[in-house]
Amino acid sequence: MGEEQVKQAGVLISHPLIPYLIDSLDRKFTTYKLFEAQNPVEFLAEHAQFIRGAACAGQNGITAELIDALPCLEIVATNSVGLDKVDLGKCRERNIVVANTPDVLTDDVADLAMVLMLDVLRHISASDRYVRQGLWLSKGDYKLAVKLSGKRVGIVGLGRIGTAIAKRAEAFGCSIAYYS
Repeated sequence: MGEEQVKQAGVLISHPLIPYLIDSLDRKFTTYKLFEAQNPVEFLAEHAQFIRGAACAGQNGITAELIDALPCLEIVATNSVGLDKVDLGKCRERNIVVANTPDVLTDDVADLAMVLMLDVLRHISASDRYVRQGLWLSKGDYKLAVKLSGKRVGIVGLGRIGTAIAKRAEAFGCSIAYYS
């Protein structure tokens, strides 16, 4: 497919996306922004025959009704890990390809899990509140905390995120127990 043919391919943007994503789609495709339409039903009736792809965010997705309104739809792409807002049954029925971003948040979630473990074990948030409330002046030093290193970390589900957490916990000298 040549560059001009790609540009002519219509992509429906159902709801507002991050501006740089819309800009990128605008450069590469002919975009149809449903979220800007005064009358979505009329908008779809006018443009449906040109729309071959749909782009959505994880919180909005694509419904069966919207898929039914797009007879030429070939692909649905969501910039999310989850697919719970995309009608997968309808996509399967129509042989529509569904694409997501399955690994985009793995590192972020694993990093946050480690931060939260450190916060709980080292009492970081609790001791911060203690100091800010002035309690250390009247009640003395905050209780001692425990270290993360050397602990046994239990992980339920050793998929992408669980594995990423396990690697980080191992770097802290933790042993890993998991159920998957």
